[in-house]
Amino acid sequence: MKNPDLLEEIYQFLPCPTPDLWVEQALENLDILLIDHAQCEKKAASNAMNLMYRYVDRPDLLKKMSQLAREELLHFEQVVGILEERGIKYEHISAARYASGLRQHMRKGIYELIDVLIIGAFIEARSCERFMALIPHLDAPLAKYYRSLVRSEGRHYRDYLELAQQYATDSIDERIAFFAQIEKELIEADDDTFRFHSGPVVPQAAPLQ
Repeated sequence: MKNPDLLEEIYQFLPCPTPDLWVEQALENLDILLIDHAQCEKKAASNAMNLMYRYVDRPDLLKKMSQLAREELLHFEQVVGILEERGIKYEHISAARYASGLRQHMRKGIYELIDVLIIGAFIEARSCERFMALIPHLDAPLAKYYRSLVRSEGRHYRDYLELAQQYATDSIDERIAFFAQIEKELIEADDDTFRFHSGPVVPQAAPLQ
């Protein structure tokens, strides 16, 4: 795998690995995984564009978010193509609680941008980690495609984190640790709906007769 140092950095940044049960459920729900993956790419592009519109006075952010948005839209097109090749209908499905679960803890005012960027780093890092967790179990074409995404998703993680460090007036370590704990809970806690960024789904027990 290219750039092992980047992967090691991502593994150290994330507070926990993806649960094995989630990987098993991903393989059982590959259609949903791919549909939600497409939605995640589209949402990532939208988030980058939103930052470009809100923070027009930050050239470094504008350049990195512009590149990120183009890449995410390309990934969206590629995943939609994979869906078509596999005869899977692309349609809207509800979002995972993951991103909203992180964003509900954002601060407002002058600290909002820093939190948005830190959350972006976690989302991109987790995406990269999940690709790596899935690759050994996928068919060859999909594994090859996900392997190709690892480098770009890893760069997006670094872009978000470096921008957060650049614009902060003091250390962001404490804030990273804060979101890491929330991210860990979202990834490890039982979920009720399988998604690309969900926790493992635990079947509901049948009601007593």
